[in-house]
Formats: sequence, C-alpha cells, structure tokens
Amino acid sequence: MGVAPAGHRTELEESAMMIDFVPDPGLYPFASRWFDSSAGRVHYIDEGSGPPIVFCHGSPTWSFLYRHIVKGLRDRYRCIAVDHLGFGLSERPAGFGYTVSEHTAVIGELIDHLRLDGFVLMGQDWGGPIGLGAATARADRVRGIVLGNTAFWPIEPLANRAFSAIMSSRPLQRRILERNFLVEQFLLGRTGPALTAAEADHYRMVQPTKEARRGLAVMPGEIRAARPLLEELAQEVPALLGDKPTLAVWGMRDMVFRPKACIPRIRSSFTELSVVELRRAKHFVQEDAPDRIVDAITARFP
Repeated sequence: MGVAPAGHRTELEESAMMIDFVPDPGLYPFASRWFDSSAGRVHYIDEGSGPPIVFCHGSPTWSFLYRHIVKGLRDRYRCIAVDHLGFGLSERPAGFGYTVSEHTAVIGELIDHLRLDGFVLMGQDWGGPIGLGAATARADRVRGIVLGNTAFWPIEPLANRAFSAIMSSRPLQRRILERNFLVEQFLLGRTGPALTAAEADHYRMVQPTKEARRGLAVMPGEIRAARPLLEELAQEVPALLGDKPTLAVWGMRDMVFRPKACIPRIRSSFTELSVVELRRAKHFVQEDAPDRIVDAITARFP
C-alpha cells in the first residue's frame, strides 16, 4: 500500500484510538489527567502548586520529555505538561489533521479550561510555535516565556526545507509509519540523548503502530506547510509577548536550531531576555541538561 503525503486522509484513519501503554511510575511518577477538547481527548499532567508553568513538547516526543524538570519544579510551581493529540497517551482522533495550527487551538482550549492566569509557557522544538500561538491569543494572562531550541519564524535554511520534502516523500512516510523512523533514528539514534533502555521504551511504546503514528508523519511537512502561521508568529510574538520576562535555554550542539542563527533572532524579539547556554546539550535539552533548566527557571521566575 502506498502512503499518502502528510496531512492527507488515508485508510489508516478509521476511528479515534487511545494508547494503552502505562508508564512506569518510577520513571514517570505523575497522575494522568484528561481533557476532552473539541478535537479529541488530551492527556496531561498537573503537578505541584504555585505559579503555573505550561510545558509543550515537540516531535517525536511527549510529556515524558519533561519528567526531570517537573520533578525538579513541582515543589515551587504548578507544572502542567501536555501530550499533543497524536503523541504520548493522547487520543489519535479521526478527522484531526495534526497540523501546528490545530495543535495550537487545542493547547489554547486546555489553558482556558484550566483557567490559567499569570502562567509561564515553555516550548521546545514544535512546542515553541504551538505554545506561543496559544500564548499570543492570551497575552494578558502570560507571565513569561521559556524557549528551548525552537523557532517561531519561517525556517529558512535549505537543508531544513530539504529535510521536510524528503520526510514527506512516500518512501520516508512509509518508514515513519511502519518503522517508527523519527523515534528510532532522530530521538533514539546515535546522535540523540543518552537514555536507559527503559526510558527509550517509554518513547517507543506510545507510538506502537503505524495507525498511532499519523501525527508523527505530518510534522516534517509542517516545516513548509506552516510557513503562513510562522510568518504571523514572527510578527505577533514580538508585538504581543516581546516585553514579557523571557528565558532561552539553548543546547549549543543542536544541529537543527543552531545557536548562531536562532539566539540573535530571539534577542531581537524580547526586551527582557536571559540566555542560558547549555554547552554540552544538543536538541533535546530536557534530556541533556534538566538540572540546569530547573535552576534557570527558578532564577528567572522566583
């Protein structure tokens, strides 16, 4: 069977599905919570008390990515980490397109459902534009921003656009769906973070079948398809959030969101910015340097 380009409906879309994986409480010691959004059932955690922080992951991860940070902050903050639809334990709903704009709308619904006010938004990878899109629409309720290896503007380098085109091709879409290619190669491959076998399985087991991986298959194509949304964010983020206290925690060895290209753009967008350079960290900064991120957030938002 051929695989349709990302974003197109295929026979894989039969009905909404849930993931029956149960995380190890020794690795993920959090109570699961659920929100019935207009698009599907969303899994999230809500730990601790104090000023709220909303954590948004990118692809191909889930809220498990933030486990060390949540454990480090929940004695002082209310930590809310979300699984986007199609990721983690959240539903794979029929009729959902898994685009950045759709994910943004769902995060906004959850923020409103929880009646969050004075919240800090942290986003990494696609979690940056997804979370920032929800935050710009609620700027009066945002206390601050934390960005980790992300971009909220059109991604220009030719290599990234080529990656998007290649990953959206039929052969690579087939590998994403049938072999869990994004998890196995980009997250768990030799350039990924150092994880135990049990930790690696927590990323694998929430994407157990090709039917479950539809959301993964869409995201590479969004590098090109979401350009109008990113162009809008490039204007709205500085205009609506640019005066908010902001922290950038940056993996300086990231080959995707390279610091020399990204940090100056972030500096030009926020007037109250602190930058913490994570010298040994790569793309998945939450895995590579969680303790330093905990310290940086605590110092920036006392």
